[in-house]
Amino acid sequence: MSQTFRLRILTAVALALLGAIPALRAQTSAAPAKEKGDLWEVTSQMSMEGMQMAMPAQKVKVCAPKTWTEPPAPENQRQKCTNSDFQMDGPKASWKITCEPPHAMTGTGEITRDGDVAYSGVMKFVSEDGNLTMTLNGRRVDECDKPRK
Repeated sequence: MSQTFRLRILTAVALALLGAIPALRAQTSAAPAKEKGDLWEVTSQMSMEGMQMAMPAQKVKVCAPKTWTEPPAPENQRQKCTNSDFQMDGPKASWKITCEPPHAMTGTGEITRDGDVAYSGVMKFVSEDGNLTMTLNGRRVDECDKPRK
C-alpha cells in the first residue's frame, strides 16, 4: 500500500473520528434542561502503523455530562461507528468500537480519569488498511450547560 494512500485513509479516519473524541454523552433522560456539565479541553493525536509521521494534534473544547454512562460516540455520520460493552471500573472506562465501510474497522477504547479534573486514554483500531491509534488527553476547564439530546 502506498504511503500516499495510507495518508489519505489516515486523514479520512482522523476527520471522521475527531467528532468521536469529545462526545462523552449520557443516555437520554428526563433531566432538567439547566443541568450543568463539565467543559473539557480535549487533545487528540492519531497515528497509523507504518506511517513515518503522525497527524498533528487536535484540540477542542466540549461540554460533557458529569457522569459518563457510555463511551465517546461519533457525531460525524460520515464514519458510522457503534460502541458496545461499555464499562466503568472506578476511574477507568473501557468499550469496543465497530465502524462500517467505507473505512471498516474494529477497535477498543480506554480512558482513565484523574478525578474530575483530567483524563487520558487511547483508542486502538484494526482494519485491512492498517492499525490506527488515537491518544486522548482531557482536562476540565469549567462548567457548562449540558447540550440537549
